Parts: sequence; structure tokens; C-alpha cells
Amino acid sequence: MPLKDDILSQNQQLALPSAPTIERLFPQVEESSTLLISCRRGDYSASRIAHAVEDCDAHLLNLNVTADSEELDNRVVAEIRVSHRNPSAVARSLERYGYEVADTDRSELADDPVLQSRLNELLHYLEF
Repeated sequence: MPLKDDILSQNQQLALPSAPTIERLFPQVEESSTLLISCRRGDYSASRIAHAVEDCDAHLLNLNVTADSEELDNRVVAEIRVSHRNPSAVARSLERYGYEVADTDRSELADDPVLQSRLNELLHYLEF
């Protein structure tokens, strides 16, 4: 009870934002990459997608279904975020599970300052 009284005395109210934002759906995570996948409606399974991601020693951070209509030949399109900086291994695993990988966010890999500093440190240690 004291905790509840403390919260009420500070006039703090917990509430969800009125409208979802992209930052709320995909909060910033440094070690992550995003993939756009699609499959037939009958083949969609969030647990199978998670297993495919976990086969690459990664974690499924976000899974958002972005399109589910008859205009796409009864296909489900989902955007996922995984805990790997490079999405290529996860993309291959998803394709083995029968999902089609439509796009990945490879552009962030080339200009990432954290990755560049880690590579420079590795090269420094290899030179000695």
C-alpha cells in the first residue's frame, strides 16, 4: 500500500500514448537489424519465425505484421527486428523455414561508427 500512496501523491499517471509512433513500435537498439518477410497466410507462424531467428543465435526483438490483404495473393507481410547487426544469416535461416525475405537494412552496416571503431580496434591488436 505505501507504494500506491507514493505514486498517487506524486500525481503521476501511467498511460499509453494516444497514437502509436514508429519509435514506440521499433525503439532504437544499437545491435540490431530489420528484415521484411512475406509468406502465404496459412504458413504464417510467429513461433516458427522466432525459431528461425534463434537458429542463428539471435533474438527476435520486434515482429509487426504490416500487410495482410487479398491484393497480395493472400500473403502476410511482416517486418521483424533481430539482435544481429548483420541480417544475412537470419535471412538465410528464414528462407530455409519457407519465408521469403523481401528486404533488409544492409545500408546501416557500411556507415556504422560503432562497427568502424570495433574494426579499427581489431586491426590495432592484429598489427602487434
